[in-house]
Amino acid sequence: MSTQTGDPTDILIIGGGLNGPALALALAGAGFTVTVIDARPAGTLRGDSFDGRAYALALASVRVLDALGVWPRVAAQAQPILRIVASDGRAGEGASPLALAFDHAEIEEGPMGQMIEDRFLRRALLDACDADGRITLVNGDPVVAQAADATGGTVTLASGRRHAARLLVGCDGRASPTAARAGIARSGRDYGQTALVCAVAHERPHQGTAHQLFLPAGPLAILPLPGNRCSIVWSETTERARALAQASDEDFLAALRPAFGSFLGDISLAGERYAWPLRLSLASSFIAPRLALVGDAAHGIHPIAGQGLNLGMRDLAALAEVLTEARRRGEDIAAAPVLERYQRWRRFDTTAMALGTDMVNRLFSNNNPLLRAARDLGLGAVSALPALRRHFIREAAGLTGDLPRLMQGRPL
Repeated sequence: MSTQTGDPTDILIIGGGLNGPALALALAGAGFTVTVIDARPAGTLRGDSFDGRAYALALASVRVLDALGVWPRVAAQAQPILRIVASDGRAGEGASPLALAFDHAEIEEGPMGQMIEDRFLRRALLDACDADGRITLVNGDPVVAQAADATGGTVTLASGRRHAARLLVGCDGRASPTAARAGIARSGRDYGQTALVCAVAHERPHQGTAHQLFLPAGPLAILPLPGNRCSIVWSETTERARALAQASDEDFLAALRPAFGSFLGDISLAGERYAWPLRLSLASSFIAPRLALVGDAAHGIHPIAGQGLNLGMRDLAALAEVLTEARRRGEDIAAAPVLERYQRWRRFDTTAMALGTDMVNRLFSNNNPLLRAARDLGLGAVSALPALRRHFIREAAGLTGDLPRLMQGRPL
């Protein structure tokens, strides 16, 4: 266990949101001792009120959570994603008739993914960590300094306590103080957009269908939740989003309804509203001496494809596999060649996804008539080609590429 002095724990994770606890469970299951440190109080992380935040988990990510023993804790609160419909549109005019539809029945594995509320997933991860004797959770005491030497890494907390480990892992978001303290630079750009996030209740059933409507100012995602509810991720220009974030609930809904449309009947707010400025943020390196970055700490992308958490799941599954295999070979798990294997595995995939979402956002977030015609033709062409459509369905389910064992449903 991690203590103020004495022998270090195997791995110390900075950041206790979602990726951090999930990584801790994967590593503990492979026999490592793990400490997770988060600046927020435990009560804040375990809040039970519905606040509208939810995640679209690809099938491969669900497999990871199932392998960690977490999915059975939340399956009853999840909503299967049975169809995905992507379409070009204008606010007030609805979707283009050339919509691109993906149906889970076109692949053998079942639903492409699952929608799960933040409150359920976060609490299930933390409860599973509490139940694992190899994991120590430290809350409400932020890391203020870190150092690395030939034997491992050390962090100093605001309270003055120090924790040591053979390897440090940054899971502390796209601003990542852990990466900054390690001297890892970041590149990216401001999208000039802000994501307005909330949940709505509606009159008609959503049939498990997720909608991605591309509007001139930015995409609008309508994602199914259990019951007659949907999670909304509405990307708007920063200026308009600022005004909408400050508007009353009634005025916000009056602005959302024309963009949302009437296909689910009347809508009303369910839970709180949030606003997140959107920025592409890529770490120049996913590793440093005795340090690895996971999730948004390594790559913050546009939410246009809902892949942020899924990329983090791929990261943690890959890192856990690399570290487990290194230990079996008798290697120093935090040695540079070991960490370089993790970076080689994940760097191309995450960069490709970041650039791909960036390109799609540039292509669709405008009202250029020539680009609009080309977009509609492209959507129609993919829809008409079953083999290509099936490829995109498998991509959305996270079933393509060099998958870590946990994402294949196999143990480490």
